[in-house]
Amino acid sequence: MRITAYNGSPDGRKSVTNKMVQEILAGAAEAGAKTQNYFLAEKNISHCRACSHCLSVELNKCIIQDDMEEMLKSFKQSDIVIYATPLYFDNVSGMMKMFFDRSLSLVAPYVGLDENGEYRHIDKPGFSDSFSKVPKLVAVSNAAFPEQSQFQVISHLFKRMARNIHTQVIAEIYRGEGPLLRDMVPQLSPIVEGYKKLLREAGREIVETMKLSEETKAKLEKALIPHEAYVKGWNASIDNDWDRSDM
Repeated sequence: MRITAYNGSPDGRKSVTNKMVQEILAGAAEAGAKTQNYFLAEKNISHCRACSHCLSVELNKCIIQDDMEEMLKSFKQSDIVIYATPLYFDNVSGMMKMFFDRSLSLVAPYVGLDENGEYRHIDKPGFSDSFSKVPKLVAVSNAAFPEQSQFQVISHLFKRMARNIHTQVIAEIYRGEGPLLRDMVPQLSPIVEGYKKLLREAGREIVETMKLSEETKAKLEKALIPHEAYVKGWNASIDNDWDRSDM
């Protein structure tokens, strides 16, 4: 099994997003998977031009020559793909959205009804193999706000994307109170390490069962510390930063 992660955090390797992905991939590797971790911040990715070249001139071939060609090749070779992004204004990061836009070249040009009577991209028999092998998706994100409800928009987005490319989201791992994973508060280190262990377990479980159990999901969504304490600490840190800026 091959698992490929695409990290959409501008902080790249230093990001909380990467701290989460690293643990998930470590668990996946322990279960026998081959893993690859791309950092979009390190790649040359141009905006989609909406020229339809990939749909009407050269099927599944983008006219733009940049690092997307390498990453989409890896996408097609994967059994599971992890989309990882920090939460920005209730949505994915800008570079992750740009990555999604350029993924248009993965789909077939035809449109037809799905099983629920809603239109989406479809293949014609013998026309292409756009949907012959599509990896399952795993969504990973973290937010500075504490509640899990903050991830409603991206959860819906990932599921809609999966529907249009004929696959499914097999796991969603969302972490409120994300900044705590930077492990800058010594007293909280045992809590952070415990959460990292859970992420590794999730990585193993995803490889072994192609899903995330409700029990594991519930453990992953449990608050690291009480929301009130987290917000109090957050606001105090902002006050301290402003004090220093005046010195």
